[in-house]
Amino acid sequence: MNRNVLPAAMTMIAASVAHAEGPMATDDAGTLDKGGMKVEAVWAKDDEARGVEALFGFSVVENLEMEVAGAYAKDDAADPATKVRGIGFGAKWVPYRNETGWSLGARLDYGRNRIDDREADEKTTERELAVTALASYRLGNGQVLHINLGAAEVEAQGDSDTVGTWGVGYEFPLADRLQLTVEAFGEEHARPDKAIGLRYEVFDGFKVSAAVGRGNDRDFGQVGVAWEF
Repeated sequence: MNRNVLPAAMTMIAASVAHAEGPMATDDAGTLDKGGMKVEAVWAKDDEARGVEALFGFSVVENLEMEVAGAYAKDDAADPATKVRGIGFGAKWVPYRNETGWSLGARLDYGRNRIDDREADEKTTERELAVTALASYRLGNGQVLHINLGAAEVEAQGDSDTVGTWGVGYEFPLADRLQLTVEAFGEEHARPDKAIGLRYEVFDGFKVSAAVGRGNDRDFGQVGVAWEF
């Protein structure tokens, strides 16, 4: 997304409001079961920026999932480093769900980043509102195709900009409890980012993941854990 204040690399880490199941950036058309909860933690590096994010999700209504996330990131490209603290809120609704075939839904997300640019000696706030359509196609052999298409409005320093966003991802079972993920994602006026990752379910509901990627003349990667209960 076109950030007027925040470097693009830090935006990937700090308060990314739409949060897909690690290690993917492309979200799935699925929600927690009613009464279910989840906690996730991610460490990510994007070019010279690195940071952490923690998320809590829950579902009190069938087919509706709510999420709240907090993030902290630091960009070492600046001297002294620029720091960002963010918080995000999300709601995902998937009224059409199937074990095989298409599942369809949408999500609404809001994020707020507080940016401390110590090199320029200024503090600013960036806000983002995003709407995303979600589609997943599940095969009987465990492979899954995910498609995202949406738009995001970013407001910073009194200016706002709206861009289209997209993502396409695929999951391949490699072994019992182990999945390979590949994806491409991006936005208007930018080249695609591409990533490949692994997700392993240690025990029922508890997963670890990692991914690396390349796009727009930079490398990025992440490691994470997630627990659904």
